[in-house]
Amino acid sequence: MISNSSLSGLLRRPEAGAFLGLVAVLIFFAVFGGFTFLKPAGMSSWLNVAANLGLIAIPVGLLMIAGELDISVGAMVPFGAMTVAVISGHYGMSVWLGMAVALSFGVLIGFVNGLMVVRTAVPSLIVTLGSLFAVQGIVLGLTVLITKSTSVALKTEGVAKAMFGDFVFGGQMQVMVIWWVLATAAYIFFVHFSRFGNWIFAMGGDKVSARNAGIPTERMTILLFVLSATSAAFVGMCQAILYNSAQVAGGQSFIFNAIISVVVGGVLLTGGFGSIVGIFFGTITFAIVTQGIYYTDFDRNWSSLIIGVLLLLAVLMNNTFRKMALSYAPKKKEAK
Repeated sequence: MISNSSLSGLLRRPEAGAFLGLVAVLIFFAVFGGFTFLKPAGMSSWLNVAANLGLIAIPVGLLMIAGELDISVGAMVPFGAMTVAVISGHYGMSVWLGMAVALSFGVLIGFVNGLMVVRTAVPSLIVTLGSLFAVQGIVLGLTVLITKSTSVALKTEGVAKAMFGDFVFGGQMQVMVIWWVLATAAYIFFVHFSRFGNWIFAMGGDKVSARNAGIPTERMTILLFVLSATSAAFVGMCQAILYNSAQVAGGQSFIFNAIISVVVGGVLLTGGFGSIVGIFFGTITFAIVTQGIYYTDFDRNWSSLIIGVLLLLAVLMNNTFRKMALSYAPKKKEAK
């Protein structure tokens, strides 16, 4: 049996509230929508949403844990999609070259974001807001200049299609789900089983103290921005390969959806608290709430209200467990 101390220890973990919020959402839609959304077709609908969002939410969550924020991901998704589409679709070059260029630009823009944050001391929200509009302008301007259109077709076959833009497990689930699970496992090791994770949490707690303790805060900050921008470019690239086309517009929803998923997952907006598993649960919760509403008999005109209420309840539940964790102090053993 699980002792009371072990149970209380589990409930104080950052992902505890996120997990219970996920369970509550599952019960809600099981009651009002039946178990249709848990069948393969239903699961595919919200897992596909969670995978695309989750690949961006985790690096964004790491930045938030470190006390930073990246909203330029909203522009990096169409940037990655249009880059591979223009190179491989419009010019007919190798899709592998298009993917390499898309990811390289993701690294470059992430590096520039991180460098500006650590060198200028301007808040990362402002820096990435500027890069958001700048990248949007570059994507729109160059795409229209080169292709005379805001939409570019792309045809991919073979290994690239199978690895980055195909459906698996009966043709309903995107291969992105596999990438998301693999990335989550890698991030769990990186954050929770290596010294780098301790550095990230220390930076979110007190960056000056972390720097004084010998933690390379500037290099870590730049690395996290590179991960965020490159991950967003990767998602855009995969979407272009999956749907055989890319659009200049799109990607804006990833900004707030990623932040919501991270917060539902137990990460503090002020930094220093959170977990990868919590973000994973938070992303699934958000995906189920946004997709599960279509499996109920509720009037679709009220869908936004229901989604907002459910997400707010999940955040409040998570906030309760966070306060438990931060206020916990182990009892001292009395001297005999």
